[in-house]
Amino acid sequence: MARKNGLDTPRETRRSLRPNYDPEAFGRLSERFARFLGTARFLVYMTFFVMFWVLWNALAPVGLRFDDYPFIFLTLILSLQASYAAPLILLAQNRQADRDRIQLNEDRAQNERSIADTEYLTRELAALRNSLGEVATRDFVRSELSDLVDELAKELRRDTQSDPE
Repeated sequence: MARKNGLDTPRETRRSLRPNYDPEAFGRLSERFARFLGTARFLVYMTFFVMFWVLWNALAPVGLRFDDYPFIFLTLILSLQASYAAPLILLAQNRQADRDRIQLNEDRAQNERSIADTEYLTRELAALRNSLGEVATRDFVRSELSDLVDELAKELRRDTQSDPE
């Protein structure tokens, strides 16, 4: 008999009143929005929007105005925009901080691997130097051969001088 709550049985989906959303997609959207808010284009658009709003509601005929002088509705819209922009910017900053932290950990791991590789190569190089210290070099062999040739030449001269045939 199979258990109902076993790990091999998927859970039934539950209905919830909370909206279902993809946090990754929402995060990407917030980053794009925050990136747009930090551009000169946004500042130009916002400046024209506010200037148009103020000029329309100050200079248009009274019947066409929809937000008279202290521009309460404009203030409400700008406050609403700011109240949504601030958390979206913070979300984008948090995502960037998470990416930076992951990148830092990857860089640290790569540096540790590089240091380990360098230490290994250093030990191998030291071992090769020690081994080469026991191997005759070309200059050493030449000098030894030169000394042997000199000794043989001296012996031949001595032998030729002592043999008067």
